[in-house]
Amino acid sequence: MNINPFMKKVILPFLLLFLLVLPSGFSQTNPVIGILPQGTILHSNVPYNNDNLQKHLLDIYLPANAKGKLPLVILIHGGGWLSNDKYADIGYMKKTVAEIVSRGFALVSIDYRFSTQAVFPAQIQDCNRAVSFLYDNADKYGFDRKRFALMGFSAGGHLASLVGLAKNNNIKAFFMPRTSKSFSFKAVVDFYGPSELILFPGSNDEKSPEGLLIGAAPLARPDLAKAASPVTYVDKNDPPFLIIHGEKDELVSPRQSQLLSAWLSVAGVPNELIIVKDAPHFGVMFDSDEIRNKVLDFLMKQLE
Repeated sequence: MNINPFMKKVILPFLLLFLLVLPSGFSQTNPVIGILPQGTILHSNVPYNNDNLQKHLLDIYLPANAKGKLPLVILIHGGGWLSNDKYADIGYMKKTVAEIVSRGFALVSIDYRFSTQAVFPAQIQDCNRAVSFLYDNADKYGFDRKRFALMGFSAGGHLASLVGLAKNNNIKAFFMPRTSKSFSFKAVVDFYGPSELILFPGSNDEKSPEGLLIGAAPLARPDLAKAASPVTYVDKNDPPFLIIHGEKDELVSPRQSQLLSAWLSVAGVPNELIIVKDAPHFGVMFDSDEIRNKVLDFLMKQLE
């Protein structure tokens, strides 16, 4: 078919725009699947909230030749609640992520709305909605509903801790309408996540990441900061925690993890805090043999 020059000027820009805005399920390939063991089964960009929001997607990785109901580890990425995506932390935790799947765990990585799109509690609503979807569809994907664990990094560590700790408090505002609340967690792995927003040096700045999260400077709205802080929800019925933090973390002070561990210990919740010598806020130092073995031993014990 011949297209005259005028029609080319009209059609080609439209076609280019169409390709740019295609949903990722059509235009984007999974950039981390090569990290996983050969034969890993991928369900990519699965919508978990019956809408078309780019941030309401998750990826499911299933072990090859999996049999029976699988324990599930749910990853929540970091990025100051305002950047990155469900692939981000997998990139520097390659060996740990691959080992989780090779040990027979199902793995899911989720996206959630940024603070620049919606303020808290939108982020925990999204996380709870994703977990609810996984629970409701456990039979379809082969998950064991009784063996769910959370793992998060930085802001994702904050959200993983918050989801795990607040679940038994049944906070209505933390769930979207018509969201199943039947799920529970056997374990939480928190990599350098904030636990108390007031502890941040920028807690008097509404433009800081924690200020953008709650829509106000934490010191100006301590009520909002408290509601968004994991330590607020610690009680004796919480799941066991493994907490890992870099000794030389300049973005999230190790005191954040020390405080969370202390509150868990006071409440009688089993937990272990590992301070990684000379480690910064994130990076391949957390994918070392020593840390990886700790994580896998913890998951194997709690999800056996």
